[in-house]
Amino acid sequence: MELTIRPVTLADVPAIHAIYSNSVLTYTASWELAPPTEDEMRRRVQAILDQGFPYFVGLLDQKLVGYTYASTYRPRPGYRFTVEDSIYVDPAYQRRGIARQLLTTLIDACTTKGFRQMIAVIGDSDNVASISLHRDLGFEQAGLFRNIGFKFDRWLDGVYMQRALGDGAHSKPQD
Repeated sequence: MELTIRPVTLADVPAIHAIYSNSVLTYTASWELAPPTEDEMRRRVQAILDQGFPYFVGLLDQKLVGYTYASTYRPRPGYRFTVEDSIYVDPAYQRRGIARQLLTTLIDACTTKGFRQMIAVIGDSDNVASISLHRDLGFEQAGLFRNIGFKFDRWLDGVYMQRALGDGAHSKPQD
């Protein structure tokens, strides 16, 4: 089966909500402790789209199996050329290269939009799959914050990875 990647629509929110809710309840990729409602997830998707950030879904045989998006790294204007990536894949479809295809698409879209840096904030230093994926796609570890989160009765590290987009810091960006 070939993965189809396309921009998100609000009709995708129920499937996105299901994937994200499972992640919140089962894994440490997100440090939320309770899943948001579907309406809240719809608001979040719309807010990202309203800000002009790329947001993609991956489908196998018309089933949404993963999604990725870029968002504001920090709200102050000096960070406007830097984005943070997020990526989630249905556990039943992990280890099939879906995350790699989705994140590659996101990197390309962010580069085209003129962003210069992408930050990955990985919510657990034990998340070898996410760290490896990002490293394989050109990210380098930029920081490690130890024991800054607490979920599932254990302390979690925050792993910060960074990748230049386009010219990175080698030229002035276009406003």
